[in-house]
Amino acid sequence: MTQSMRFFLSIFLATASLASASLLNTAGAATAEDLNADSKQALQTLYKASPVAKDISQKAKAVLVFPKIIKAGLVFGGSYGEGVLMKGSKVDSYYNSVTGSWGLQAGAQSYGYALFLMTDKAVNYVRETKGWEVGVGPTVVVVDAGVAKNLSSSTLKDDAYAFIFDQQGLMAGVSIEGTKISLIKR
Repeated sequence: MTQSMRFFLSIFLATASLASASLLNTAGAATAEDLNADSKQALQTLYKASPVAKDISQKAKAVLVFPKIIKAGLVFGGSYGEGVLMKGSKVDSYYNSVTGSWGLQAGAQSYGYALFLMTDKAVNYVRETKGWEVGVGPTVVVVDAGVAKNLSSSTLKDDAYAFIFDQQGLMAGVSIEGTKISLIKR
């Protein structure tokens, strides 16, 4: 490796480390009240950006919303964030979202996501498991622009629908597959 390549690699690694550290310091909300407010604001932002999400919320039994997930990695990576389970407009309980990964990755990003739980079975599964791994248990459909075009309140047949929103940062792509969601006390 040439000296200039090493220099650029060291600059990149230092920048990624600083970005990761600064983002990870903001991953959790300071108080339950902050988390409640952030979650409600995140849903309002999602509803403005995606009217389909607003329509689905009207049919959902509950909504699990994580307003800010922080993801960072350099070969090995992880993400963390806290959110709320809302039934109607009331906060029911608090959860965290944790993901670990490895592979070709470098950088840091933040994003939010909301899971619209459409059945009592899905709501009960989230409440009763000691850590729900997305992809195991209730069927979750990640809604992107293509899926959203074909959704209406009469075509909703799955247990849960996930919307990822507000992506910012230096990593490409977001997946919630394999994410572990666990009940926390606030």
